Amino acid sequence: MKVFIYVQHLLGIGHLKRAAILARALAAARFDVTLVSGGAPVPGIAVDIQLPPASAADITFKTLLDETGQPVDDAWKRRRAAALLDAWRASRADVLLVELFPFGRRQMRFELLPLLEDAVRLVPRPLVVCSVRDLIQSRPEREAETAALATRFFDHILVHGDPRLAPFERSFGAAARLEGRLHYTGYVVAGAAAAADGAAEVLVSAGGGAVGRRLLETAIAAREHTLLRGSTWRLLAGLNCSAADFRELGREAKPGIVLERSRADFQELLASCALSVSQAGYNTVAETLQARVRAVLVPFAAGGETEQSVRAELLAARGAAVMLSEAALTPQALADAVNRAARAPRPAADLVDLGGAQRSAELLKEWVS
Repeated sequence: MKVFIYVQHLLGIGHLKRAAILARALAAARFDVTLVSGGAPVPGIAVDIQLPPASAADITFKTLLDETGQPVDDAWKRRRAAALLDAWRASRADVLLVELFPFGRRQMRFELLPLLEDAVRLVPRPLVVCSVRDLIQSRPEREAETAALATRFFDHILVHGDPRLAPFERSFGAAARLEGRLHYTGYVVAGAAAAADGAAEVLVSAGGGAVGRRLLETAIAAREHTLLRGSTWRLLAGLNCSAADFRELGREAKPGIVLERSRADFQELLASCALSVSQAGYNTVAETLQARVRAVLVPFAAGGETEQSVRAELLAARGAAVMLSEAALTPQALADAVNRAARAPRPAADLVDLGGAQRSAELLKEWVS
């Protein structure tokens, strides 16, 4: 059975990373997978088809930029929509899996609506599935339109979360209208890693790095005020951290602080660290829960973003992390949060279901059999 996966990352790399984990799980389940990315190439994440890449100009996500950094025009959109349709038709896939849309990626309707319309016209008709994370950016004014698109085009919606922690209606109020289509898979995360050798460090990570400089700067200043000031603090700035920001962070770093862009063995470092400080993006949180590491979460909240804040609040309420809002982020506040987390027990092993990749493969097998 053939599966065609569409994913578009615009600012961070989390959407692509999650889609790649899903693709590997599907391949392991003997699906023939085509992973198609519309975002900028990311070192270490292989895709099968790379569309002309698009990115967001800023955290508002309102302006799309092409591979040269220029705003896209209608001609560019037509070319990309045609390239996507050509790839889809050539694949002759049994399943079309679209990441996030219609719960996000409205900017990509110029290519996704033609893709979906083509899929539902085919005979025999392929299975059309949405892949969406546990929580989305809440937009009550758009929920009716979103639900209508979901029921018009999609046979099933894979919600990559656990309703014990984050029921989908927590961020999408019209979830009841999708009854029968929603299927919780558990969180999607790569296989657990063995702990790295060496002394336990404090691991401060900024995800893809596009919006993490303030967190890293604050961590540098907070270290000396924490119970863990004798540990090495390893700061991972992210692949998308600008060269200028990375140089400045390097100048600010003090003895006992190691600054790097990224590590291929991030999960091993996480499994062995004394404490994690990070934002509250889906992938980092899933990996943190898998490693059962003590954690401080500083959710990204600029531009009216709420998804990470809700996730951090839900985890903090269950004692699985200490949350510090971006608005309250200062060196002393972060130091206090680190000290609280360092004294706390590790998160429970059974807090959430972490088998989302494998469960997604099982469901697709069931639906196409």
